[in-house]
Amino acid sequence: MPRINTQQERLSDSLRERVRKVSEEWDAGAKMQRFWDGDESLWTSTGEGNWLGWLRVVEPQPMRTAQLRDFREHVRGRYSHAVLLGMGGSSLCPEVLRLCFGVSEGFPDLKVVDSTDPAQIQACEDSIRIETTLFLSASKSGSTIETSLLTQHFLDRSTRRIGALRAARQFVAITDPGSRLEAIARDLGFGRVFYGVPSIGGRYSALSNFGLVPAAALGLDVDRLLDGARDMHAACGPERPVIDNPGLRLGLLLGTAALAGRDKLTLLTSPGVASLGTWIEQLVAESTGKHGKGIVPIEGERLGEPSCYGNDRLFVRTSLESELGRSEDSRLEELSGRGHPVVRIRMQQLEDIGQEFFRWEIATAVAGAVLGINPFDQPDVESAKVAARELTAAYEADGSLPAEDAFLEQSGIQLFAPRRLAESLLAASANPTVSSVLSSYLDRVRAGDYLALLPFVSREPQTEAALARMRSLVQRRARVATCVGFGPRFLHSTGQLHKGGPDSGVFVQIGCDDAADIPAPGRGLSFGVVKAAQALGDFNVLARLGRRALRVHISGNLSDGLAKIEAAFAEAAQ
Repeated sequence: MPRINTQQERLSDSLRERVRKVSEEWDAGAKMQRFWDGDESLWTSTGEGNWLGWLRVVEPQPMRTAQLRDFREHVRGRYSHAVLLGMGGSSLCPEVLRLCFGVSEGFPDLKVVDSTDPAQIQACEDSIRIETTLFLSASKSGSTIETSLLTQHFLDRSTRRIGALRAARQFVAITDPGSRLEAIARDLGFGRVFYGVPSIGGRYSALSNFGLVPAAALGLDVDRLLDGARDMHAACGPERPVIDNPGLRLGLLLGTAALAGRDKLTLLTSPGVASLGTWIEQLVAESTGKHGKGIVPIEGERLGEPSCYGNDRLFVRTSLESELGRSEDSRLEELSGRGHPVVRIRMQQLEDIGQEFFRWEIATAVAGAVLGINPFDQPDVESAKVAARELTAAYEADGSLPAEDAFLEQSGIQLFAPRRLAESLLAASANPTVSSVLSSYLDRVRAGDYLALLPFVSREPQTEAALARMRSLVQRRARVATCVGFGPRFLHSTGQLHKGGPDSGVFVQIGCDDAADIPAPGRGLSFGVVKAAQALGDFNVLARLGRRALRVHISGNLSDGLAKIEAAFAEAAQ
């Protein structure tokens, strides 16, 4: 009998009773069998049955695994780097695998580019040797704007360096059959084309080719990853009662806790699997955040004293057995002792990460059923895409984006907000400053809210550290959950939750001037313009929905600007 990564729950009496009742309903109604049978009435009867291909994708497929092993051997010793060009579900699993497993001897160092920020694109380009780089272009639809532009950009760069034929052979497409990307790959002569499964949505695709092709490029043992996933697949089968079904148990707890007001899923991870939280964040947020409902994943937030937390938290700690830490376990014991629900998941070894991908996919789909939503659609993601497309079309026609007026400007920091909010923030102080406005804005944060920092800037260690400090300051002042989403990457992740989930989000978008820009190939604009349009488009959609949204723009040096914003948060937190 395979060993399954363990899962233990510590719940309050009231929450345990709620979960018990829901569990009995699932067992009595054979709902897990209906789940595996694709019974759409378990959710909302709006096409859920068409998106359950991920349930079977881990079953043995000798031809697929043979292709992946062959690709692994093709890559071995041939490339110094691999660059994954993709967004959301096409990029997060590969990033997790690279950060968890590192670089294998004889295999390329994988870098993920999931941004339109010129500095981030240029940083990647500067860190690789194009002549010996494998490019993985990953898009389920084959028409994702960021992936399309990035693929053409790096293809152009490669063609100039090594010629069109050789450049194309160093590109691999991962896409659904019949997509635009497949047509381009066939026409140009890409080295390989790997197909996705049309019945698997992007965020459920970790164990499909979207996750496994990059895994093979990294030199990982794909069969071992799938073996672990199959172990969890068997443990979550339809014949298993709730008590013996880890994915079902976790999903019922997630959904029931959210309905009871504990909708801030606080993800804690040990160092060796620290990046797993970002993948779970997208899966949960985009799947559950709609129709005014949702589970809000809180990833990367520092674990604080119990007094820091309200009654809206559910803590899930995932640890490698080799990294179990007494200090954090002690803190979790204290949290559970004060009534906060705590789940501990222990991974025997890193190679068992496939188990966790499948556990969380099951749990998220089950939680969707408990919440009464369709966990496989993303109705509000398109609104931001439409707004960005309209703005980029306007730029290509007129040569500029719509003019805006900041309601406050101080020391290179500009503030923007919907008119009524701006007027209210200015009126709160006789002598408005960036600090006083932020303080007044934080006054609008209520118990049960979460504050999201949404930077459309280059994602790099210094920036992440500055934002982490800002989160701590906000938590100290407002005592609410905090999260960070880098744009445009979060638009394919938590963006659905921001617009379709509960009106408990308080948003601070952070933008900057680009020190240098990069032309977008085949378009009359640049990557910087695309990024600006995506930021403005998302902000406008939030404002139109009546969400609490403030936009902060940095003119000049990014590091200096972030330091000023951090200082303003520090003053506001006093």
